[in-house]
This record gives sequence, C-alpha cells and structure tokens, in this order.
Amino acid sequence: MTVESMIGRGRDAIDMIVEDGSFHENKIGDWEAPADLGPGAVVGEARLGGRDVVVIANDAQAFNERFPVVYFGVIGMEEAYKMAKTVYRVIDQDADKEIGEKRPLVLIVDTPGNGPGKIEEIFGMNKATGAYQLALAEARKAGHAVIALVIGRAISGAFLCHGLQADHILSLSPEFGTMIHVMPITSISRITKMDIERLEKLSKENPVFAAGPEFFYRLGGVDELVENVEDMGSAVERHIGEVEAAKLSGEPDASGPMYHGKLGEERGGRTVRLPVIARMREEFAAVAGEYL
Repeated sequence: MTVESMIGRGRDAIDMIVEDGSFHENKIGDWEAPADLGPGAVVGEARLGGRDVVVIANDAQAFNERFPVVYFGVIGMEEAYKMAKTVYRVIDQDADKEIGEKRPLVLIVDTPGNGPGKIEEIFGMNKATGAYQLALAEARKAGHAVIALVIGRAISGAFLCHGLQADHILSLSPEFGTMIHVMPITSISRITKMDIERLEKLSKENPVFAAGPEFFYRLGGVDELVENVEDMGSAVERHIGEVEAAKLSGEPDASGPMYHGKLGEERGGRTVRLPVIARMREEFAAVAGEYL
C-alpha cells in the first residue's frame, strides 16, 4: 500500500470522512458563518453514518490577508473566533436535545501552531483561542460527542484549543508523517536548561520528551492510531458511538482530559500523574483558607 501524507489536505480529509456531497460549508443550522472570516478555519454541517455532524477543520492551503502570520494551517485570532462561534451555535441549537441526538463535533487537526504576531496578541488572539478551547469543553459537558482526528500536525497551543479538549482523540499512524508534540527539543532545552543530547536520548525512551502520535498514544493523549485513510470515517463514527455510550453511563471522567490521563496511566506513559495531583491538592488545601 502506498502511504501518502495528509499534511495540508484538511479539505480532502473532510470529503474522505463524511458522506459524499453532504458537507455544507459555513452552514450551521439556521446560522451561516461569514465566508470572509478566518479563511484558515473550515466549518460546516455534514452527514456521517446517517446522522448530522458538525465539522471543524483548518485549511493549510488558506492565507489570511488581514493577518499574514496565518498560513500553512496556523490557527489565528479570526480562525479561533470562527471555530468558537460555531461550537456555541451548535450548543445553543441543540440545547433541548438528549444525548445521542445532539450533533457530534468532528475536529480535523493539521496545525503547526497559533499565529503569534504582535497585532494578533494586541487584538486578543489569546482570548480567541481560549474561547475556542472553553467552547469545546462546554460542548463536551453539555453532552455533545467531540472527536478529534489528527491528519497532519498537532503542535503547541493550537492543539490545545483545536483537539485536546475532545472526548476522544484519534491520529493517523506515523507512516503518514503525522506529528504531535508540545514543542521541539531545542525549545525544551532552553526552558529546562537540559542538554539537547540528554533530551534526545530521553526522547527515544520517554514519551514525555518524545514527539509523534505513537508516543502520545502511550501518554493516553491518543485513543487510537488509524492505519489507513480509508478507515478515517468509520473510526470517527465508531468513537462517536463509544463517547455517547460513556456519557449516557453518567461517568464524568469516562471521556475527555481526565479520561486521557487515566488512559496514560494504564499504558505506562504517566506513572506519576496521580501522586503529583495528590501532592498539589494537599499543598493547596494547606493554604486555601488564606485565599478563599
């Protein structure tokens, strides 16, 4: 089988995942997203497995002329605002529906990061990306199944807002050139003051320092590695069903970030997570009375 990279092919991924001809861009119920807002963000309704879903992807072929730092999949201020606005519209429109009837959110992830230009920072890019991250958390807690699929790059703060808040996170396997990491080893070296040589050695055996979907799988950050592009749609559909079943069970940590932490413990990638959480809670409890 010939393996072809999916980097930069967010729109192609939409067509591969949803039912043929079912994607309606910028259409979310009775609301239409402004077509000229955040060209790097692709949002719209589609059909998957015979039901309505909402797709949110980033277009690495788009260029935002108003904010030149937004290109090649970068999520800028406008893009994050458009994505957040889409999620909140879905939450409002489906507020009276039961779990299983609420439209799932399908996130297609291929981003090298946020757009950290000076203008964007002044105008409030951090608020826009934070709003998108909060919107996904609220959608998840409101009963929507949120599934993220990494088809290319999932790096730094852009992955924090576009992916890590999902109930389940999937990724194409490493053969497709997928890359997941918080920051490169050179940046880790600058922050931790550790030698690059030592970090490179650690990255070969410790998933915390390594980059790639297989290491995030060990950390619990990736639920499943998808081996073929032909299986993307069926994998997303299957995980929507699993997430909705977990939500119906009433277990608060059966999906989402806390669930991924437990998954990392089971897979041996986060062996000290619980002791660290316990220590932090203990230290906070000792001084909480001074602040509350």
